[in-house]
Amino acid sequence: MNKVHILPSDIISKIAAGEVIERPASVVKELLENSLDAGADSIELHLKDAGKTAITIKDNGSGIGQDDLEKIFLRHATSKIQSAEDLFDIHSLGFRGEALYSVAAIADVTLQSKTIEQDTGWEIHLRGSKQLSLKPGPAPDKGTTIEVKELFFNTPARKKFLKTNTTELNQILNIFIPYSLLHPKIRFLLTHQGKTLLDLAPTEDPVTRIAATLNLNKDNILATQQELSDKNITVDMFLGDINITRSRRDMQFVFINGRPVDNKNISFHMNNVYRLIMPQGTYPFFVVTINMPAEDLDVNIHPAKREVKMKNEQIITSILRHLCENTLMQASAAKQAVDPSSDTSTENSANKPYSIDRALTGTTTKDMPFDTTVPPSIFEPSNTQYSATDKGNSKSAPNRGTAPSDQYAFPQAEYYSMAGETLFQQKQDSLQSKLTNARFVGTFIHKFLFFESTPSLLVIDQHAAAERVTYEKLIQQMNKGSVEVQNLLSPILIKLSAQELVSWEECQENLNQLGLDTTQWNDETIAVHSQPLLLKNVEKAVRALLAGDTIARTDHDTLARRACRSSIMAGDALKPEQAEAIREQLLQCLDPFTCPHGRPTVIEMSESFLDKQFLRT
Repeated sequence: MNKVHILPSDIISKIAAGEVIERPASVVKELLENSLDAGADSIELHLKDAGKTAITIKDNGSGIGQDDLEKIFLRHATSKIQSAEDLFDIHSLGFRGEALYSVAAIADVTLQSKTIEQDTGWEIHLRGSKQLSLKPGPAPDKGTTIEVKELFFNTPARKKFLKTNTTELNQILNIFIPYSLLHPKIRFLLTHQGKTLLDLAPTEDPVTRIAATLNLNKDNILATQQELSDKNITVDMFLGDINITRSRRDMQFVFINGRPVDNKNISFHMNNVYRLIMPQGTYPFFVVTINMPAEDLDVNIHPAKREVKMKNEQIITSILRHLCENTLMQASAAKQAVDPSSDTSTENSANKPYSIDRALTGTTTKDMPFDTTVPPSIFEPSNTQYSATDKGNSKSAPNRGTAPSDQYAFPQAEYYSMAGETLFQQKQDSLQSKLTNARFVGTFIHKFLFFESTPSLLVIDQHAAAERVTYEKLIQQMNKGSVEVQNLLSPILIKLSAQELVSWEECQENLNQLGLDTTQWNDETIAVHSQPLLLKNVEKAVRALLAGDTIARTDHDTLARRACRSSIMAGDALKPEQAEAIREQLLQCLDPFTCPHGRPTVIEMSESFLDKQFLRT
């Protein structure tokens, strides 16, 4: 019986059309969604050259009947909607009838399929939309296998814009992983060049699937749910606690009615809540799943179907914030210490004071460890330097600011409008002179260092300043080919995500340039055998480096900027000697007043400025 039909023109005109296959990941997305819409409970994806040479998807779904095989490659041929009203009540991932048409137009496609009602399977072969054959094929119980080869063979202009295998494979993983999280009861298999990247067994427990897919510890994942019965809305959340931190937003997933979506509003509010427990520059893991009436969701916005419009979005985001904050505050675990199995040596730990002191002072002494003691209160009257013995204890205050922006203003930028570069340079020289003669007076929330320099108060962002110091030292050492490293008695083990493992396999030489000697420990873990003395947190440095799609071709400057994100962080309690060491080393930098990412390291509050604030003028 025919299931596929060509949509009439009045429906076509209402569809946000224009499906374009830009890269192998685009093909994977469309074929994967077809398999899910077919009700498959086992899906296999096999790739060659990151999909450039071949993409094969095999499922055990309902299959395609012989009578429909020729129709499915025609434009606007679909079995999922029949009338314009159906656009407002969509329950399938696909509905436009453009995907297979678009794929067949720029590739060599072979499709084999069988329904449970048929005695034998059928095979159709097309190349550049031209049908080459239609014949009986293999006869599995049911399901479909589609092979897409020679992608863009007839559009070389588009083919030349494809990136490296690592980049394209990461794009495919970014498509494949969300669907595997969304459907824990389905078996997913992904191979590349015959090597298994993901093999996920079906499970009834979503947390088990999340942990297996992303290589996370189940104990650090918090599950919660809320229902709005009056609006027929259900929200499920899986939240990482403080022990799961990332250097970018690569483990944040939002699903609405079984569809991965990009929603900036939801993302902003979720990340904003996490600022209560995480410092700036680190990002959380979360999965948000929202189910609502189909008529309250419009997915017909863009051909990629990642953008949607929701009814009651403001109410939903408010619920998400409240639910997320309550869960994190009530159920989140404490920050865990470094796993002894990954580092049994005190001097080897990335979280111990050894490498931090080296970064600050260039010495190997351990008489200046980081601790939770707080330097004297700021503005406390004193005519002498504070002693090394601090008084009082305090926990680091949570960072309650908004999510950090990627754009920062250049310090003293207003001087350009006053008299151009000459005056700007004079101001820099003046600030450097003041910092040189400044006296340390205290800290604020383990983030800002205060120095008195009559008649000004200088404020140093300790993380930005430490990044600048680490960055310039790394650049100098890398250019000389002699990065100072510490060989570890016991390796530091880092469990990586599938995307990170793909990047690691391509960039081991770059890691070695930074003094990070790594080997593969098992299928999901690498071992770090040496670390640069300048870096505080090895795991954070490695993840920051692996976060780039083109790390294998980056220069020293790019590598150093990524690595130095692991410098002293906001929240690290510094002793007065360490604050002074930051100031002294900052003054020796070529560009002391901005961090490698463009943020200011030092700001000045003049006496006249403070007078104005207190209405003393």
